[in-house]
Amino acid sequence: FPEMLSNPRLIPVQGTLNVVMNQNVSLSCHSDSGTPPVRYTLFKHNQKISTLNRPDLTPGLFNLTINSASDVGEYKCKAENIISGGGKYSNSLNFTLKEPISKPMLSSPTSQAKEGQNVTLSCLSENGSLPITYMFFKGRQSISPPVKMQKREAAVIFLFMNSSSDFGTYKCRAENSFRNNTKYSNSFNFTLAEERSHSQPLIISLGLILLLCIVGFALAIPFFIIPSYKASE
Repeated sequence: FPEMLSNPRLIPVQGTLNVVMNQNVSLSCHSDSGTPPVRYTLFKHNQKISTLNRPDLTPGLFNLTINSASDVGEYKCKAENIISGGGKYSNSLNFTLKEPISKPMLSSPTSQAKEGQNVTLSCLSENGSLPITYMFFKGRQSISPPVKMQKREAAVIFLFMNSSSDFGTYKCRAENSFRNNTKYSNSFNFTLAEERSHSQPLIISLGLILLLCIVGFALAIPFFIIPSYKASE
């Protein structure tokens, strides 16, 4: 007598659900038991995309190409034979799209600081699959533990400019699960802000007063010296 099909198993032939853009992948849909022939149908987001007929219980192999982010949605397959009724459905699969990260941008609200001032540094890669892990460097020395960001947000660190050695060139590094794809940022330099001397305004004021005195004295000469000279004649 014809035997009902078992629920099929949907598995990636390549063994992983991590994919990159424009990658070719294969999905295997297979019922272990039941009376052949078997019809396998593959669905994406509950929409039928392909059907295969097998004369025996060999797996149905579906070949796909990941062309866009919409191609990594939920997949299921259905197995049917002559007595399956509505068919038997498999487990669901979801691909994860792995996108290489772009060069991160390192920035700060200010590039000048004074000794004893707190400053911030922000590092962000605009593109790349999450999560992204950031690290900050001064020269070649790491100055922070790894910062893993699960959202498309900048990693931020706070720095205390304690001495002149804290000024100089900084960089950050970004990486994700995409293999061999570590990217370094632009260089960012903090420079020491020039502090205006407190005596400078006083010197300027004294100079102006002295100048006014000289001008006033010069203007007073005709009124005091010349009349005195006439009186003495």
